[in-house]
Amino acid sequence: MRDAGYVEGRNIVIEWRVADADYKRVPELVADLVRSKVEVLVVDSTVAANIAMRTTTIPIVMALVVDPVGSGLVTSLAQPGGLVTGLSMMTTELNVKRLELLKEVVPGLARVAVLWNPDHPFHSQVTTDLKKVAPSLSIELSFADLRTPDQFSAAFSMAVAAKSEALYVVEDPIFFAHRTALLELAAKANLSTIHELRRWPDQGALMSYGPDLHDLFYRSASYVDRILKGAKPANVPVEQPSKFELVVNFRTAKSLGLTLPPSVTPSSSRTPAKCA
Repeated sequence: MRDAGYVEGRNIVIEWRVADADYKRVPELVADLVRSKVEVLVVDSTVAANIAMRTTTIPIVMALVVDPVGSGLVTSLAQPGGLVTGLSMMTTELNVKRLELLKEVVPGLARVAVLWNPDHPFHSQVTTDLKKVAPSLSIELSFADLRTPDQFSAAFSMAVAAKSEALYVVEDPIFFAHRTALLELAAKANLSTIHELRRWPDQGALMSYGPDLHDLFYRSASYVDRILKGAKPANVPVEQPSKFELVVNFRTAKSLGLTLPPSVTPSSSRTPAKCA
């Protein structure tokens, strides 16, 4: 926003609300912002975008939303057609890629456990995508649906009982808020894990592949600027990520006894890897 000429306290006021990975708090947080008479709402999740769209007529900018068309937030990327515009994380197109990367990294990979949250409006689509591609990779999937951290232990017991060799974690604020416990259980079970965002391998997970969040947040500011200057969300096209990151934690790979292939090392010509 500073790059667009805004200075907080002088020509813009920014109100922050944080749900702390508790979906139940989102409706009241949105309502509180509406009562504050903000002119634009910026959301960083599909859950928040859905709730805001149903409860207010204030323009909404998506910073981090996985599939705005599939989630019903916009009619199309080119013509959003309503109160919502912003950035798409292009998650649908990347779900399959992450499973392929696991297959490359874990020798002879045949069984993968998928950690997902049924309360998230997009997770069921991710599980559908994975089920479609798994047979072509000769991978058998098992699914652990989790809504709260106290279900982690049972989920990992299921993964071990299914003889899973790796864990695919569908991105969810609840999972990340309790990442330490989740990654400790993964290490105890000797499971390689893959995620969407680099904040996971930065914290000790094996790897991630997905859009650059810093770039998406930065670009979302231009949408706020345009709306404050009179643009209507319905007519402002939704953009997709332009920067992607493949991040590998080499220390975790070593502890798991993995020898990483050239395709996921910094010398790869396909996607530059970043070491964590």
